[in-house]
Amino acid sequence: MLYDAYEIQRSLLAGASAWANFSAGLLNNPANPFAYFGGGPVLASALEVFAHASAPRGKPDFGLDFTTIDGKQIEVHEEIVLRMPFGQLKRFVRQGVEGGPKLLIVAPMSGHYATLLRGTVERMLPTADVYITDWRDAKLVSLSEGRFDLDDYVDYLIAFLEHIGAEGDPRPHMLAVCQPSVPAFAAAALMSADKHPNRPKTLTMMGGPIDTREAPTAVNTLATERPHSWFAQNVIATIPATYAGAGRRVYPGFLQLAGFMTMNLGSHMVSHWEMFKHLVQGDGEGADSTMKFYEEYRSVCDMTAEFYLQTIDVVFQAHSLPKGEMLHRGRRVDPSAITDVAILAIEGERDDISGLGQTKAALTIADKLPAKLKKYHMAPEVGHYGIFNGSKWRTKIAPVLESWIAAHG
Repeated sequence: MLYDAYEIQRSLLAGASAWANFSAGLLNNPANPFAYFGGGPVLASALEVFAHASAPRGKPDFGLDFTTIDGKQIEVHEEIVLRMPFGQLKRFVRQGVEGGPKLLIVAPMSGHYATLLRGTVERMLPTADVYITDWRDAKLVSLSEGRFDLDDYVDYLIAFLEHIGAEGDPRPHMLAVCQPSVPAFAAAALMSADKHPNRPKTLTMMGGPIDTREAPTAVNTLATERPHSWFAQNVIATIPATYAGAGRRVYPGFLQLAGFMTMNLGSHMVSHWEMFKHLVQGDGEGADSTMKFYEEYRSVCDMTAEFYLQTIDVVFQAHSLPKGEMLHRGRRVDPSAITDVAILAIEGERDDISGLGQTKAALTIADKLPAKLKKYHMAPEVGHYGIFNGSKWRTKIAPVLESWIAAHG
């Protein structure tokens, strides 16, 4: 019923958005006298903000067609090098450029598409051969493809590292942004225990919930103040018959988005008010930056119920990894097995998703890793999103990552 109700609302809002967009266009038409005086500009701007906020959205494009290396513009094209039911491995091929460290960027499976890391990929392209985990929207995966849980996520990362390792340097570098820090650490530990030839050379984790007992945030509190059964009963829905994944149980992306929007409702309202003022003043460029952010932010996808519920249990309620109790298909994930994977932990001072100390905990639990293979970086005045996107990421944080990769390449 929940998903069906959402689909009805989405259809209604799509029509309202189209009407508002059409009306805003009429009011902004140079041939319309109301475009120059009276309430015309104000009404047109209000309609434009509403149209943008209520428009339906699909999977965005990366749109990274070029990068600059040594002052030269280099063409870039995307190539899917490995397809699996719930995700694919995508490579950003730099035309005519060979070599460079191979970097697997692990995108979150947390309601948004991998394109949320567009700025991360763009910044690393000049210095690295970049791959990314491009997770699929669970509502588009047929039930015949089976389940996908946290164990499968770890298996996918190992498979991706094996594929990259077979194409050149056997030990790629891995960068996990936010949620995948736990499965990425687990994959590194399991591969290290097996002396796997494709275990990562370096593992960088940014704003990840390795140990959510450290500086708990509102997100952590939500996950711990309710029993596991509450999440299973209240936030899990069934995909309706209109999608390829009909019948699959999922945590819907629209619920994830609603939660994040509510958590910072004041700042989102201010952002839309500023967008409205820019439009009234005719400052399209000022409004565009906010619109582009929300185009990405509101593009959401579903995740499987089993993955979501297992993550709530293992990461946020049982704290299995930092306690040394995390299991992967019945086998204990031993942090002490990591002895030659250089770990870099990056945190933002103002991160309200993963508090200070949660990612740094990885350096503590990897107790057999030599100190020279551990590094911690705290980015001053940076929030969660700013760790991997924006000017501070590009100028302050990315150079730390590049130096770490170079030092252990």
